[in-house]
Amino acid sequence: MEKLKNKKMAVRLLWATFGSLLFAAGVNIIILPLHLYNGTFLGIAQLIRTFLVDYLKIAALSGINLDGIIFWLLNVPLFFMAWKVLGRGFFWLSVYTTTIETLFMTFIPIPNTPIIEDYLTACIIGGLVAGVGTGMILRGGSSGGGQDTLGMVCAKKYPSFSVGKVSILMNIFVYGICFMIFDIEITVYSLIYATVMAMTCDRVHVQNISLSVMIFTKKDGVEQAIMNEMRRGVTEWEGKGSYTKEDSKVFVVMISKYEQNEITRIVSEIDPNAFMIFTEGAKAVGNFEKRLS
Repeated sequence: MEKLKNKKMAVRLLWATFGSLLFAAGVNIIILPLHLYNGTFLGIAQLIRTFLVDYLKIAALSGINLDGIIFWLLNVPLFFMAWKVLGRGFFWLSVYTTTIETLFMTFIPIPNTPIIEDYLTACIIGGLVAGVGTGMILRGGSSGGGQDTLGMVCAKKYPSFSVGKVSILMNIFVYGICFMIFDIEITVYSLIYATVMAMTCDRVHVQNISLSVMIFTKKDGVEQAIMNEMRRGVTEWEGKGSYTKEDSKVFVVMISKYEQNEITRIVSEIDPNAFMIFTEGAKAVGNFEKRLS
């Protein structure tokens, strides 16, 4: 049991590390050379850095990007929120991920000239890379801090929320400030980048996607196995084949897309001939536990 827990933790740390590397690379290598701004907490960190460096003339060390350091400091209150709402495991993973993400953002060199000069292309590619990175972090059950943690807390309490939606709402605030103090083109392209990143994140973060599952079987024990192993509620119907006229059992379960392989394995072990229908994007109103980690 202890070995299984250690293996799961190692996998989560790998997701978090590679996700952080992807995110930081997308931001530092593609987005920042064009002087575009991230949304949410990292965008706030960029605005603070701009104020400190450009207005207060506080010089940064050569090769050091202050955005990551300021971003980490902004996350300190959110760490306590993660501890309270999402548990100690998520808290420690978030501290690790935010720290490793900060290190990547601080020390990955920012090119002096953009490697992708076309703004729209850079926004799309940078948004895809950063969005996949953020989604990997969340898929591994961790958080890169900032809007990720806030989004996870909101999604835990309000199932209609998602991390991507929280990001978009916060972007409106950040880019509203950008619109007032920067060139409108910078603001528009930054907003395009952030929207692509948020949408990509929601697709990779499969725990955030709900599935309705219908299971047709003639074997006993399927519903008990699902309830015991997955701790999901099951609704049972009595069915009959229109052609064979044979009785069968029909089960309906709501799960996240992340649990799809697990429920397929459970059902197949009991009845390899079971028929299953998965409906993505099903909306649940009522007592459905949204598991995000």
